[in-house]
Amino acid sequence: MSFQVIVFYSFAAWLIFAALMVVSSKHSVKAALFLVLSFASASAIWLLLEAEFLAISLIVVYVGAVMVLLLFVVMMLDVDYAALRQGFVKKLPIALLIAIAFFAVLYGFITSGVFSSENYAAPVAKAADYSNIKALGRVLYTEYFIAFEIAAVILLVAIIAAIALTFRGRRNRKTQNISKQLEANKQNRLKVVSMKPVIKAPVEPEVTPEDQA
Repeated sequence: MSFQVIVFYSFAAWLIFAALMVVSSKHSVKAALFLVLSFASASAIWLLLEAEFLAISLIVVYVGAVMVLLLFVVMMLDVDYAALRQGFVKKLPIALLIAIAFFAVLYGFITSGVFSSENYAAPVAKAADYSNIKALGRVLYTEYFIAFEIAAVILLVAIIAAIALTFRGRRNRKTQNISKQLEANKQNRLKVVSMKPVIKAPVEPEVTPEDQA
């Protein structure tokens, strides 16, 4: 057994373990941390397939952004775990039937030979100077350039639409009038006021009876 196969099975075992802990953990923060571990294990498997861009994207986007946001949301929410566990025993038989059916279908796919090494051979090892990011960028901006730009425009329209639908504005908000700001000069902004000096009379000190004595 080669070193690459040992590394693959090691990270695959970590991935399966982390995924099981995500769905079985009783604490939501621990489940989110195990989800981070599953993302890291999947990223390592992508690296074994020489897909560096997908591995880095999985770490930066999901672990660095999505999971951090999810952790903040989970920690700020006051989750009632006792209420979540209500009805667990009642729904357990249906959940077991669904789980058994899912694993039966998965086992059938695995043992059918569709995903065997004869149909999906191991990728050919690339040279040391090979860059997966350069290859992916070359494909995106040559063969799939139109589809890539259309997807970018659709995402931009979706972002603008989401902002327009959720923005309600603030009442009595202050806005800038650029034309009036450009017209400002010393005649309409500066006013010199001439004021006469005010001289106050000196205040005489109060004389107490003790001072008179």
